Amino acid sequence: MASCSNCGCRKEITVLNGINVGENPSLKPKVKDGSLFLWECPSCGKANLATWQTIYHDPEEKLMIWLLPEGLIPEEKVEALGHQIEASSDLPEGYVFRRVTDVGSLIEKVNIFDAGLDDTVIEMCKYVTKMELAEKGGARDIVDVQMKFFRTDGPDGDLEFSYPKDGKMQGVRIGFNVYVDCAGIIRRNPSMKPSGGFPIVDRAWVARFFG
Repeated sequence: MASCSNCGCRKEITVLNGINVGENPSLKPKVKDGSLFLWECPSCGKANLATWQTIYHDPEEKLMIWLLPEGLIPEEKVEALGHQIEASSDLPEGYVFRRVTDVGSLIEKVNIFDAGLDDTVIEMCKYVTKMELAEKGGARDIVDVQMKFFRTDGPDGDLEFSYPKDGKMQGVRIGFNVYVDCAGIIRRNPSMKPSGGFPIVDRAWVARFFG
């Protein structure tokens, strides 16, 4: 049962413990626009976000993402369970395993891999971009914002990111050369590549390498 965030009305909703977009391609656009996780309150009509534990699996992209909301499983058990899921999956070589804690991060990961990009490189691009914006604008608070990959655009494959500022969503575009430079840094430093289980690759992950 789920409770409406506006009026408190309770409704039984359907949740999917697994989202295999290879077997059911119609689920992919619903994940990407977030509609799969929305339910409408029958009392007041408000659209509510429902987050549950699920595994997103895209065989074509060789991608498996574990959506696990924080606090649902004791943290000391999460890593062991992640290794167990990975080991029991019986998948071919080359798969990428990731863990996210919210729907927005799941959507971003799907968008990144759909664009043929590496999420570790994207996180470094976001870090570098925020540092440059902070230096140019003198606003250090931008370092802590949740910047998200939006899309690639233009003939040169520029990267577009979005982030909240003053109650509104802002956008910033960077050249693909930044991505190439960041990819080179990670390639020369293999210890930066996450491995084993379902690692979380986010701003906290990339910050570990820059002190």
